[in-house]
Amino acid sequence: MAEVTYEIVQHDGGWAYKMRDVFSETFSTKQEALDAAKNAAIEQRAPGETGTISYQDEAGQWHDETSRSGDRPSTSVKD
Repeated sequence: MAEVTYEIVQHDGGWAYKMRDVFSETFSTKQEALDAAKNAAIEQRAPGETGTISYQDEAGQWHDETSRSGDRPSTSVKD
């Protein structure tokens, strides 16, 4: 199972959460960023519909995969 960790960081004059090198929008307070990260973590664990996803890897190559509705990552928030 994949592991996704959202980290709360100062960013662009405010606060954001990030996963690896990807930042959320900027929030005015750390608490707002923390609350948004917790919501994102909950949504990431929720099963959805089976469908096809496209993503770009670190080398810039695009991939298409079938995402099963129950194949959800484990998530956490690092404050």
